[in-house]
Amino acid sequence: MSLDVNDGFVAANSAAALDDDLPIFTVERVQLQFSIAADFVAAQVANNVIILALSNGRILRIDLNRPEDIDDIDLPKKTSEIGVIRRMFLDPTASHLLVCTALGENYYLHSQSKHPRPLGRLRGVSIESVAWNPSLPTASTREILLGASDGNIYEAFIETSNEFYKKEVKHLKNLHKLPDGPITGLWVDNLHGKPDLRRAVIATQSRIFHLVGRIGHGHDGGTGSVYTRLFESEQPVVHELPRTTSGAYSTMAVSPDPPETNPYAEDAPDRAYAWLSSQGIFHGKLLNVPADNSLGSRVFSESKMLGRAQITSPESSGRRKPSSESIDGLALTQWHIISLVGGRVVATNRLTGNMVSEHDVLGGGQRPIGFSVDIQKNTFWLFTTEEIYEIVVRDEDRNIWQIMMDKKQFEPALQHARTQTQKETVAAAYGDHLAKKGHWTEAATVYGRSNKPFEDIALSLIDNNQPDALRQFLLTKLATTKKSAIMQRIMVASWLVEVFMAKLNSLDDTIITQAELSENLNTAESKKLLESVRKEYQEFVKTYKNDLDRKTVYDVISSHGREAELLYFANAVNDYNYVLSYWVQRERWAEALNVLKKQTDAEVFYRYSSVLMTHVAQEMVEMLMRHADLKPRSLIPALLEYNRNFTGEAKAQNQATRYLNYAVFQLNSKDAAVHNTLVSIYASHPSKDESGLLSYLQAQGDEPRYDPDFALRLCIQHHRTLSCVHIYTSMGQYLQAVDLALSHNEIELAAVIADRPMSNPQLRKRLWLAVARKVISKSDGIKTAIEFLKRCDLLKIEDLIPFFPDFVVIDDFKEEICGALEDYSRNIDGLKKEMDESSQTATNIKMDIAALDHRYAIVEPGEKCYVCGLPLLSRQFFVFPCQHSFHSDCMGRKVLEQSGMSKSSRIKELQMQIHKGLVSGAKREAVVAELDSLVASACLLCSDFAIKRIDEPFITRNDNRDEWAL
Repeated sequence: MSLDVNDGFVAANSAAALDDDLPIFTVERVQLQFSIAADFVAAQVANNVIILALSNGRILRIDLNRPEDIDDIDLPKKTSEIGVIRRMFLDPTASHLLVCTALGENYYLHSQSKHPRPLGRLRGVSIESVAWNPSLPTASTREILLGASDGNIYEAFIETSNEFYKKEVKHLKNLHKLPDGPITGLWVDNLHGKPDLRRAVIATQSRIFHLVGRIGHGHDGGTGSVYTRLFESEQPVVHELPRTTSGAYSTMAVSPDPPETNPYAEDAPDRAYAWLSSQGIFHGKLLNVPADNSLGSRVFSESKMLGRAQITSPESSGRRKPSSESIDGLALTQWHIISLVGGRVVATNRLTGNMVSEHDVLGGGQRPIGFSVDIQKNTFWLFTTEEIYEIVVRDEDRNIWQIMMDKKQFEPALQHARTQTQKETVAAAYGDHLAKKGHWTEAATVYGRSNKPFEDIALSLIDNNQPDALRQFLLTKLATTKKSAIMQRIMVASWLVEVFMAKLNSLDDTIITQAELSENLNTAESKKLLESVRKEYQEFVKTYKNDLDRKTVYDVISSHGREAELLYFANAVNDYNYVLSYWVQRERWAEALNVLKKQTDAEVFYRYSSVLMTHVAQEMVEMLMRHADLKPRSLIPALLEYNRNFTGEAKAQNQATRYLNYAVFQLNSKDAAVHNTLVSIYASHPSKDESGLLSYLQAQGDEPRYDPDFALRLCIQHHRTLSCVHIYTSMGQYLQAVDLALSHNEIELAAVIADRPMSNPQLRKRLWLAVARKVISKSDGIKTAIEFLKRCDLLKIEDLIPFFPDFVVIDDFKEEICGALEDYSRNIDGLKKEMDESSQTATNIKMDIAALDHRYAIVEPGEKCYVCGLPLLSRQFFVFPCQHSFHSDCMGRKVLEQSGMSKSSRIKELQMQIHKGLVSGAKREAVVAELDSLVASACLLCSDFAIKRIDEPFITRNDNRDEWAL
């Protein structure tokens, strides 16, 4: 067996299927792919599960996700014993099923079981309605309410059990009995997501009850009542219909979960209810506030009655139906009431009461069982004794916004408008409605989101003298205008600036004149309003600064004379050049410095450094010194301009030298322009004090960063003698330095410079002679001059005598002359002693040379060459005083191997001359003597030759290693 389910539900919720041309409701027959030998007597749908009860007592459970698999379930007893299945109740999760038979037998079936269990404690209870627990459990039903045909309301706790002796109904209590007859409808939900605060709605044929209150906690395991407290302590709100017909079909329906919501969430969703009575359908919203007894009064007061005649024979249908037709079924969608009138399915809009669609469904001989709504899946079903129909809902809220707008329910209409055009249309109508009531500010906000012509709204606000509403409208319009509409945004934003300025000026005038505004505000309130508008303006600028044209805004604000607002805008758009120029033009130096403190752009400092250095030099320099990233070279024009106008006498007051010293000594600037500028300022200073310049020059050391020629010219031009001397000295021009120092009587400085060229004694002596001439000419006494000149060890008394005046008395320097003569005598004695020692040395050398002619060495007959090991006497050989002897050719070969390139080349050259006979006679003897001197200059074994061979191994590759084996 299988079931082909129409996919209308899926199509209805598909975005691609939403089309205003398609009908909202269609009734589509479900194809049954199985045959049964009995009629349907009851049916329920929940969570995509269909439960069908057959007249033969069987129950079919069909999962719409797997329609080919159908569970076939039998009741424990035959139909003849318990009666035909009369009603079934399925909870929203499709976990729990109650089956009621005609003879009062009740059964419970869990979704995980195929064996219904009889509910013995409910035997004889004819159940007409069930209110499932709002917590939507799956393991057990927890506390549920049961409405019986005799008016009794029971609380039950049912759970499944596989143990035979264990009862399914763990708890059962009769809460209340109504004398109205059957309980045709029950509903329970939580309020504000609080599980202990619940609302219960109870319907009979003539009355409907609304009960709100707290429930009890019961006992563990479901053995205690939780609804007793609610029914005993709270008084219900009752809505009663007069002149009801007894025995008429009555039921109550509640709308399903809104689409795209979590049915298990704690917050109760917005729902609607409908109560079918003999007079018609009473329907409304199940409001959630206030959560007290007054809630029922509000729910019923806002509910409406849809008469039977309006449903069974509406004028909009174009045909008349007998008014005696009964309503045999009721279901609620999100926005419509579905009624089963005779064989027709009629859909009526809840908001308007107008029929939306009408479908002839039932043919002759078909008897309807009723509607069933899948609360969680939002699907709607009609069951007859033979057929199953799905009522497919497509985009049912497509016109809800229009209906609500026509009813002047603008806020809900805006919520349900889906397209931008719909929202703008509602906003336009809403704005007109508010404007007619005089609520201009609220109307302006709504107008800003509407599609009503911009100029119509603006002119209306202006004509009605509503500047505040106009401002609000423009703000809203600017916020809703597309980013791509650049010109429109600029124009609206510029207009807003004008509106803000006018408002601020108006408030200022009111405060100054201490007058009252049209809004009846006193001065204190006007000040608060002024501050509020100013903050609003600042927020506007901060938000829409990219939509504001700078020149336009500057012109508008300047025309109103709003200095604070002008500067706020300039700061907001980071136009610090404008702010600085603004303060500079007004010679507000403190404000200009405050703006400059916030800057990081170096160009701003360079641009305004000249004027600020002229007026607030100290503060400006302190600020410049806090920005190490600035290039001092770019600040030189400002420093020179400041120095040109500087009239102070103290160096500490010159801020240009202060900053340049910071750049040189703290930033370690290597820029020659910076150093030359500092030298120029120091040199051109009107003060005669050179200490600052000299300190700088001395700190530069031997590799100065400044240009020496440039510095020298400046120092000469401004008569900076000491500085010139220092520059000459640093350039190595000691003569010029000493002459310049002496020309200005700086003898001590000249003496210091004269000692500088220590590596050049002649120059040093020359410099000291110049110093000596000056000292002797200026000295008051010869002794004093001579004492001063003793500082140089190069000057002798004879060097100084030419500088003495002709009339000088020798007694003045007699001691110095005597000392000099004594030094000469000592020197003569020393020279004489050295000459005697040299003569004795020459005599000894002559004796040694003579002794060499008689020196000899004894060679034994078996003596061998220390190189080749052959007998020494076999050919020409050399014998050294150390008794080592070598063949001459062996000696020559070894010397060639160990000598340098030049020596070895010379030996080879001499050998070639001898062997080839290129020389003869005395010349040959000279060549032989030279060769012998080169080859036999030292012994190979105990001279420098041996030391050079210290890194050679004892065993070479040519030696027999076995001889050296241990």
